[in-house]
Amino acid sequence: MYYDDLPLWGFIGKVEGGSGSINEEGPKYFLFEHVRFDALYNGNRVIGIRAFSDPNYAVDISEDVEVDVKFSYSLFWNDTSVQFENRMEKYSKASLMPINRKIHWFSLINSAVIIVLLMGLLTLLYMRDLRNDLRKFSSRDVEEEKEVGWKYIYGDVFRYPSETSLFCAILGAGTQFFILICLLFSLVFLGVISPYSHGVLGTSLVMIYNLTSVVAGYTTASFHCQFAENGWERSVLLTGFLYMVPLLVTMSILNIVAVSYGVAAALPLSTIILVLLVYTFVNIPMVALGGVIGYRYRSEFKAPCATKRFPREVPPLAWYRKTGSQMFIGGILPFSAVALELDNMYKSLWGYKIYTLSSILLIMFIILVILVAIMAVGLTYLQLSAEDHKWWWRSVLCGGSTAIFMYGYSVYFYWRSNMSGFMQLSFFFGYNGCMCFAFFLMLGTISFRVSLIFVQYLYHSVKNE
Repeated sequence: MYYDDLPLWGFIGKVEGGSGSINEEGPKYFLFEHVRFDALYNGNRVIGIRAFSDPNYAVDISEDVEVDVKFSYSLFWNDTSVQFENRMEKYSKASLMPINRKIHWFSLINSAVIIVLLMGLLTLLYMRDLRNDLRKFSSRDVEEEKEVGWKYIYGDVFRYPSETSLFCAILGAGTQFFILICLLFSLVFLGVISPYSHGVLGTSLVMIYNLTSVVAGYTTASFHCQFAENGWERSVLLTGFLYMVPLLVTMSILNIVAVSYGVAAALPLSTIILVLLVYTFVNIPMVALGGVIGYRYRSEFKAPCATKRFPREVPPLAWYRKTGSQMFIGGILPFSAVALELDNMYKSLWGYKIYTLSSILLIMFIILVILVAIMAVGLTYLQLSAEDHKWWWRSVLCGGSTAIFMYGYSVYFYWRSNMSGFMQLSFFFGYNGCMCFAFFLMLGTISFRVSLIFVQYLYHSVKNE
């Protein structure tokens, strides 16, 4: 539990007996009914707090019968000279213990090795294959041109994808989440907000999300208008619903579950009304404002090659070139680089540990973005080499597939944890699903943006016949 954003731990009971002998009746279960709190203060600020359970006040709950328990607590205040700004240092020192340092260093080295290997493969791809392709295509040797697979789809590679409104909405929402995370890291390192203050952090997250909705609307409308002047309103409206509607539905279901269990996790009616008012009168208008700005300052998409009237038929693809296989490859490598830190983050969110190394988290985020970008370039080139011009949606899916592995890892994390019961299960998978969906939108957007830059560079570098 937390008090004034300070974590504290304590035993709620004990088990006696149960060694497995024949004459023994079985284990005895006792519930502590008194807790002592020792709090440290400096002025009017709480510096530290600890909880101790008194074994002299224990109730036997071994029998499967209803027991009336009267809980009590005592609180002792002690003065300290530690300043309020330094009260989290002991938790930071615990994170830098030798065993924890080894885990973080192993995670960073593992990520660095994966980046070096992928950069080497990408450099080899460029030096050996891509440069030869560009040289052949730039020459007038017809016989050599036949070997260049991606050359034949130059008239289709910039054909805008199907479901344009949904595609643009994903780009808008993904761009918003990327900027939101960058702003959060900036505010944390500038000292504006504290990563240990859960209330301030949550409030800042809501405020930044609503303010950056302008970016989502602008990105959606400006990208949509590069291909069509009509229908941008539908794309902008879809952007406002794409993430918030699933989030609100999930929160509503989980709140009903919490109310049915009668726990404090249930949101009061006033908070629910406030969330709906903020979404209706702040978030949606900000998205619409961004959409209007994007439409007013739209630009024309300048493709290096003219798009043909009729699309070219995609030849049969090998199994490793199909969408499912490329999603697996594009997701497993970035995920494997951040898996250890993801485990620490899950322990902080759902367990008893507190995550104090914001700098490590920033480094892993940068590594994740770099790996997704590298995989986007490599997989897009392989797809174009197979004369498959439908790379738009696939680049989004390959980049976002890392979030699918993150959600899959949450299943493994829940399985090996001590969590049980329908309420914990629904809260864990419900909120983890919302978090992974946000990462899917963000990483898919990054993958597409990098792929688009690569494709434009590729077809800018050849001589049009």
